[in-house]
Amino acid sequence: MSLRFCANISWLFAELPEFPRRLQAAASAGFRAVEAAWLYDTDPGDLRRVKEQAGLEIALINTPPGDLKHGELGLGAVPGRELEFRQGLTQAIHYAKALDCKRIHLMAGRVPAGAQRAAVAMEMEATFVQNLRHAADMLAKEGILGLIEPINTRITDPQYFLNSPHQAAAILQKVDRPNIKLQLDVYHWQIMDGNLTMNIQKYFPLIGHVQVAQVPGRHEPDSAGEVSFPYLFSLLEELGYDGYVGCEYKPLGSTEAGLGWVREYLEDQR
Repeated sequence: MSLRFCANISWLFAELPEFPRRLQAAASAGFRAVEAAWLYDTDPGDLRRVKEQAGLEIALINTPPGDLKHGELGLGAVPGRELEFRQGLTQAIHYAKALDCKRIHLMAGRVPAGAQRAAVAMEMEATFVQNLRHAADMLAKEGILGLIEPINTRITDPQYFLNSPHQAAAILQKVDRPNIKLQLDVYHWQIMDGNLTMNIQKYFPLIGHVQVAQVPGRHEPDSAGEVSFPYLFSLLEELGYDGYVGCEYKPLGSTEAGLGWVREYLEDQR
């Protein structure tokens, strides 16, 4: 089984300022699917027309982050913001339906400024579990998979609430909904815990989406770093992973110049 790769157009093709043009560029580069963080500044009808013209699938979008200017990065686990999380979820579902997207990353959010993680952890987890159950019911009506993603707190975001696969798995057990799964971002998992082979094998039944970037620079998988991606790709193939692998990394140069590592896979998808 050959892995299927999708371009994260929030990171790749950033040479182009507009998302519709990035969709076109991804298709021209050989991708058959893309993912993105937030497309909410672009009309969903415009995005749908371009993605249909390009023959692309939209594999994944995120729920709205909240107020980025005031340091927010998702609201799923933030107490007192339940209504806004649900409003954002409704918006994400609207976009997902318009784009025929079957996966939504339900962002947890950050520990409030000035708060100690240990002091608020129980309340934030309870809020997240409640919101994820609500999301599961909403998404089930539309045939959409919800995902939660641990984000490392050592390099990327010291205040992010959900930061390890172990924490995420424990929360998924409490949520107990089959349409809420785990998003494996190799970059974050390696930084927080390492032990990638055992963790991927252990949590494989929970994994609903995969993303990749080299560690520690967060560049192309074949750039210098500590992760052997040929090995990990073989492992995912052996385990029977049939979802998309999202290319969520910062190109060292132009996006196109850095795609040599994925060309063989893209050709297999044609």
